[in-house]
Amino acid sequence: MRLLDIKNGTVIDHLPPGTAFKISRLLKLEGYNDVIGLLINVESTKYGKKDLIKMEGRGLSEEEINRVALFAPNATINIIRNSKVIKKVKIRLPDTIRGILTCPNPNCITNKPRENVENIFHVISRNPLKMMCHYCERTITPEYFKLK
Repeated sequence: MRLLDIKNGTVIDHLPPGTAFKISRLLKLEGYNDVIGLLINVESTKYGKKDLIKMEGRGLSEEEINRVALFAPNATINIIRNSKVIKKVKIRLPDTIRGILTCPNPNCITNKPRENVENIFHVISRNPLKMMCHYCERTITPEYFKLK
């Protein structure tokens, strides 16, 4: 087995160049005790350059996939078993994102600690990505995304 091959786990492919570190922080991979490979600016015939994350012995929850989709809407999740890809899943950002982002509007009800209201954003455009807060209707784009 080559150094960056994994036997059982997950590969996140087709990440935009330079996003692997951000995605690894989103997934809280710093304390993970198995093999993690971050490949940065790898040649890609489809995109020119891309990043990849390889994780031995780790899958992704639906919430984690949604987190990745916010910053890498064209990514692919590859499930690896016995060193072979058994399943490929194209990431698709859901129409509604719950509990992941914080509204940048300081007056939004979601930013009032006593209210204890779940953050909900609706996708209003996928390309370019724009989302709207369910409560205050503030529109945000990825450069203003703040994770909860």
